[in-house]
Amino acid sequence: MKNALRLPRDWKALEARRLQAAQLFAQGHPQAEIVRRFGVSRPTAHAWYRAWKRRGPDGLKSAGRLGRKPRLNALARRRLHRALLRGPQQWGFRTELWTLERVATVIAKTCGVHYHPRHVWRVLQSLGWTRQRPARRAREADPAAIARWVRGRWPQVKKTLDG
Repeated sequence: MKNALRLPRDWKALEARRLQAAQLFAQGHPQAEIVRRFGVSRPTAHAWYRAWKRRGPDGLKSAGRLGRKPRLNALARRRLHRALLRGPQQWGFRTELWTLERVATVIAKTCGVHYHPRHVWRVLQSLGWTRQRPARRAREADPAAIARWVRGRWPQVKKTLDG
């Protein structure tokens, strides 16, 4: 089973599946039955069988979390989320725009954990934040005045451009 979408895996369900296979091995079912029933490859069924033969059902239990543990626990993530909702200006930045460098600074101040700005994006994604781009429009723009200019002046300017 490939995880092409990179969805989070249900480690407990995968372990339960291996333990069901162990029960079938104990009942004398062949590896081919495991392949058919669980939709795994032959090498996987063989590896499960070898682990079961060596250590029994304990050989098929989960090894626990793979990879490095997160540096921000659930409490630190909630604290960071609340800090970010306060806005950049509350943290001493001049504009209301979050950048990865600014978020890295806030993480260091609130949680005492230092991240490279490029990695901060993963932290933000895990908090449900998305990439935002500021509107490329001046705050002082007057939509009514622009509409008047497009109706009145633009046709005249366009005529001179057409030659």
